[in-house]
Amino acid sequence: MKVTGVLPLFLPLCRRMWPGRLAGLSMTLLRATALEAAILAGHLLLYPTGLIQERCSGALPATDGTARLPVRPAPPVVLLHGFIDNRSVFVLLRRTLAQHGRHRVVSLNYSPLTCDIRIAAELLGRHIEEICERTGSARVDIVGHSLGGLIARYYTQCLGGDLRVRTLVTLGTPHSGTRVAPLADAHPIVRQMRPGSAVIEELARPAPGCRTRFVSFWSDLDSLMDPLETACLEHPDLDAQNVRVTGIGHLALPVHPAVAAGIREALDAPDPGDRAADGLTVA
Repeated sequence: MKVTGVLPLFLPLCRRMWPGRLAGLSMTLLRATALEAAILAGHLLLYPTGLIQERCSGALPATDGTARLPVRPAPPVVLLHGFIDNRSVFVLLRRTLAQHGRHRVVSLNYSPLTCDIRIAAELLGRHIEEICERTGSARVDIVGHSLGGLIARYYTQCLGGDLRVRTLVTLGTPHSGTRVAPLADAHPIVRQMRPGSAVIEELARPAPGCRTRFVSFWSDLDSLMDPLETACLEHPDLDAQNVRVTGIGHLALPVHPAVAAGIREALDAPDPGDRAADGLTVA
């Protein structure tokens, strides 16, 4: 799957000044950095709208004003944000899911004071039980960004959540731990996201019979993943697929239309043999 855009008018000049490969890399990085800055600015404006937990309703309706396709006979979709964030990060993804027939979508908030992935995973489990009871669905799909994906994976893999979670899609999640920003170790949940932490070690343990299908989107320009491949999910007992995203950074993963299309494809796959795209290129 490839998405192309209009290249800057000054790109030919840059290519004459720099070697071809360096120019291409520099321009890709420049575009990705500019996009991250724009997304951050927009998200700061939207952030207050997501501070309050979403109100519950039996139908889990789509956002008003969206063009809708027929409702898909599919599980509800649960969206789980990343570290120091809230549900407002999923405004665009929620809209595109609704436009393509996924009307039962709920965005969850966990407290910014959360200090333990295990406790957050237990709370997620209680929310999912309530969603299943309210909607009459036996299972849900989850999309988790960054830390949200790690919380959802812990619930699914370590707390028996595979009984409830059909597909878990993670976006820029440090599955094997990230070494970025060592000064942030003062926060206990950041320490749990480090390579070799007790939580990361628990997730590396055998998980025979896990029923959930995992799809992990990782970006080659994700500045919060160190090493980059930590956002890949590698586990011998898990049905996991890794989708490489080229040309965008960490903040763009839950909002970029190419990634949203890949997420829809992953959620719509009826069985493990029907897979999402092998990679996404954003130019």
